[in-house]
Parts: sequence; C-alpha cells; structure tokens
Amino acid sequence: MLFNSIQFAIFLPILFLLYWFVFNRFISKSKWQLHLQNAFVVVASYVFYGWWDWRFLLLIAFTSFCSWGSGILIGNADSKKKAKTWMWLNIVLNLGILALFKYYDFFVTEFAELFNISTDGLLLKVILPVGISFYTFQAISYSIDVCRGKIEPTKDIVALFAFISFFPQLVADPIERATNLLPQFLKKREFNYDNADDGMRQILWGLFKKISVQEDYGGRQLRGVCRPSILDLYGAKWKHFAPCSHILYFPDLR
Repeated sequence: MLFNSIQFAIFLPILFLLYWFVFNRFISKSKWQLHLQNAFVVVASYVFYGWWDWRFLLLIAFTSFCSWGSGILIGNADSKKKAKTWMWLNIVLNLGILALFKYYDFFVTEFAELFNISTDGLLLKVILPVGISFYTFQAISYSIDVCRGKIEPTKDIVALFAFISFFPQLVADPIERATNLLPQFLKKREFNYDNADDGMRQILWGLFKKISVQEDYGGRQLRGVCRPSILDLYGAKWKHFAPCSHILYFPDLR
C-alpha cells in the first residue's frame, strides 16, 4: 500500500476515525487502555504492511520479538560484557536476515559469473520484503540504545511491536531511534485538535512533494543523470546534478 495510492487515501481516514472516536471512547475507562491503544496500532500497521504480501508479517513479527527479548536480556545482564553479547547477537541475527533477503542472490550470482560456475539450485529467488531495511535498523537501534543505557528495556511487548511496525514510517525514512518514538507508546494518548490539524497539514504537504516533486520533476532529473551517454567523465551534463541534490537532501523525496 503506497502513501499516494487510493487504498491509503481510504485506509487512513477510516483508521483515524476508528482510533480516536470509536475505539478510544470504547476503552476510555479500561485499565488496559494503553495496551489496547498499542494493540490497535499494531493491528493497523500489520494490515498496512500485509496489504502487499501477508507472508512477510511473520518476518517483521520475528524481528520484533527477538529485539524485545534482547532488550530484556540486556537489562537483566549482570555485567557489561554479557549485555554487549546479547546486543551483538540481536544485531547479527537481524543483519543476517537482511543480508539473506537483500544480498544473498546478488553475491552468489556475481561469484558464479566470476568463476564461471552454474547457479542452479544455489539461488533463493525470494522477493525482497518491502521496508526490511527500515524496520531492521530500527529494531537494532533499540538494542543499542538499551545497551548504552539511553533507554530502559520495556517489558511491554505490544509497545515494542508498535514501535517497530508503526506504519507511517515503516516503509520510508526516517529510521526512528527508540529514545524518541518508543516513550510515546508508553504513555496515555488523548486527542488534540491542534496536533491533528498540524498533522493533516504535514500529510498534505508531503503528498504534494511526493507527487509533484519526486515523481515528476525528480524523476525526470534522475533519468537525465542515469543516462549512460552523459556519464562520461569530461562530458557529463552537470546541470542534472544540482537540481537532483534536493532529492538526496530530503529523505521523503527519494
């Protein structure tokens, strides 16, 4: 589900109304209000992510669970060495999954071509999960921040799942640090009209930049840069690079 798609234009208003004016009012007096709020966010985020391919929900759930468990183990470690060991185990696990899906077939293919070896039976030929880099590094950042003492490990598994899968930034920049986003899932949330108004303005502005700048102007500039005929060292048309710099500077325009 893309942010500039009809599906998302229907999904977001329905989700907004359900979350603030139906679900939250229904649970407003419940002692489990915060947990239920976060559970709603997780379900909504998984629907958003699973819209593309539901099978990869297992992967993001596994990443989230391992990161939550590593945080607990780091917090309970009786020495800095053990804490770093748990941190590195989580980092290696997450980077291993990322490498398997994103780079394994590439390196096997390159190695086979270099040594003239057949790739029959060696390639995984799996689809690259959307946003895997974003949520992988976000999960890793949690373990690092816990190990460095920048944030306390949370025992609230639902809050951590919401932090890693939060759909507005699940498949796009920026990668949020746990010290910034996770505490927001650990406190009660009430509807604020000014925040809603400001959020709507930012959504509309971002949508304008996405459609009018990135996909139109930015796309034409990138096609000009990537044309082989202009990439020679002395004859490159540098006029294409300056306008393109804004796409590199603003992450949401890439």
